[in-house]
Amino acid sequence: MKVIATSGHVDHGKSTLIRALTGMEPDRWAEERRRGMTIDLGFAWTTLPGLPDPVAFVDVPGHERFVTQMLAGVGPVPATMFVVAADAGWMPQSGEHLDALHALGVRHGVLVVTRSDLADPELARDEALEHLAESTLGRLPAVCVSGATGEGLDDLRAALGDLAGRLPEPDLAGDVRLWVDRAFTIRGAGTVVTGTLGAGRVSAGDELVLAGADGERTVTVRGLQALGEPVETAQAVSRVALNLRGVPLEALSRGDALLAPGRWLTTTVVDVRLHPPRGTGSRRSGDRLPAQVMLHVGSAAVAARVRPLSREDAPDAVPDGDEEGTRTLRLTLRTPLPLRPGDRALLRDPGVHAVLGGVTVLDVRPPELRRRGAARSRAGQLAETSGAPDPMTELRRRKLLRVDDLAGLGLAAAPPQAPEAAGWLVDPAHLDALAGRLVTAVGEHARANPLDPGLPTRAAARALDLPEPRLLALVLARRPASDDLVEDGGRILRQGDGGLPPPVRTALAGVHSDLEAAPFAAPEAGRLTELGLHAKQLGAVVRAGELIRIADGIYLHPDAPDRAVEVLATLEQPFTVSAARQALGTTRRVAVPLLELLARTGRTRHDGDGHEVRLRRS
Repeated sequence: MKVIATSGHVDHGKSTLIRALTGMEPDRWAEERRRGMTIDLGFAWTTLPGLPDPVAFVDVPGHERFVTQMLAGVGPVPATMFVVAADAGWMPQSGEHLDALHALGVRHGVLVVTRSDLADPELARDEALEHLAESTLGRLPAVCVSGATGEGLDDLRAALGDLAGRLPEPDLAGDVRLWVDRAFTIRGAGTVVTGTLGAGRVSAGDELVLAGADGERTVTVRGLQALGEPVETAQAVSRVALNLRGVPLEALSRGDALLAPGRWLTTTVVDVRLHPPRGTGSRRSGDRLPAQVMLHVGSAAVAARVRPLSREDAPDAVPDGDEEGTRTLRLTLRTPLPLRPGDRALLRDPGVHAVLGGVTVLDVRPPELRRRGAARSRAGQLAETSGAPDPMTELRRRKLLRVDDLAGLGLAAAPPQAPEAAGWLVDPAHLDALAGRLVTAVGEHARANPLDPGLPTRAAARALDLPEPRLLALVLARRPASDDLVEDGGRILRQGDGGLPPPVRTALAGVHSDLEAAPFAAPEAGRLTELGLHAKQLGAVVRAGELIRIADGIYLHPDAPDRAVEVLATLEQPFTVSAARQALGTTRRVAVPLLELLARTGRTRHDGDGHEVRLRRS
């Protein structure tokens, strides 16, 4: 199936033309038929000569009050049938519709001059062709018809058949993103949504993710129709109606999207490249890009706040001669949308009924702009990307890329040979820079904390702006920049930097000398102070494995527990604390916490009423 949307000024005969081509009534509402004016989207289809599949039409309203509905209709559709009336010629909404098509990058279409029975169509045709030539549509084939008499309809069918045959083939293996343009209920069936399926396939029983203003939820396709007929599977490009299970009608609205699970990222912050309006080559000098705009993509219309990313983009400083596609903006959306790099959308100022230009999505996971000059630097980075998905380009630009985000960024696979750890990919060049930064961070920590030379891994990850400490393994493996760094006990340090400063080593020798003579006579606080061993020094000595902390203020040689067990084994079992104290040659201050340590480590147990202690058998 091929899908074509109408476009053109109100009352130029778009719906009449659809009726004549298809024999179907595109105006769904009684109010539309009573007023003789389309106010919402209409749908019809027919077969054309030489085409094996039907062609579906999305009929859009032409009145200026219904531009939002018009954009919802043309947004997901790749081609247009542009309609101009012979007796009216080019009109304001003809221009706004063409501005929208140009902003969306639509390149396929046919010009139809209607009501040719009421006036000579050549003048209207030539004027319209001049306007169209200024847009992405370029020089279109033109057909003059009369919906009332039928004159020229055969030529139009042939032209539409040629147009449909020229349309690019859809990506049948692509990820489903169905923009909802209608939602309603059918008695006995439940909730139904319709839309234009632009890529991929949808089948009965599929689970999809509904993304809307209220968040995301999983729904199941109970059944589906294409062109009014039930089908088991629909594939792009086609107009489809999906009967959904798991969602009430009130949870749906135009602009929601049905997505392939796990394949899309929703975002409220997006970096884009702005394409100037039709026929300007740049935004006119003196024009200002409003701070608040409407972003139209697919069938969605979302309010967005604009932040220019360089001084040249500022609303009051737009230069003449700004080249096509060089301006970059950051848009903050009021509600999240499922977008990918390369998506085309448009910006509109609803207050003045003006299309401000088209945009190409460049990044749906942009970095925060925290530092002075960050916006200008970001503009420079974005100048190097076209928005077309490329794994290596994305990884170089982002430096770190979550594996789970690959599909959502439109990337088919990870870059070949990209280093990976903990679910993250790292740019090899960035790893080299990180290794150098880690060497610096470890050195600075060692100088600032001579008693604690090892930089904790979590602190190292923060210093390198790493989202996951396990990525440090990739940094440490990067040679030769990190050759002299090792991880030891949750700390990063230089090889050979685990030693104690000379003054502490000298003081420690005094403690060891005291313990040599009496291994269980822990030095008193005064003796430790005399040696210059305060809390920080003692902590460093314990971390270095030179002493063991039995309790507050009680430090012994690391092998003291083992030696105590050897001494206690010579006592009659069970024994008292007093007997243990005497055998160990120490005070109750040391004996009690030492016995408690032995109990905690499973070497002793209390016996009887708890006043006696017994060694456990090995």
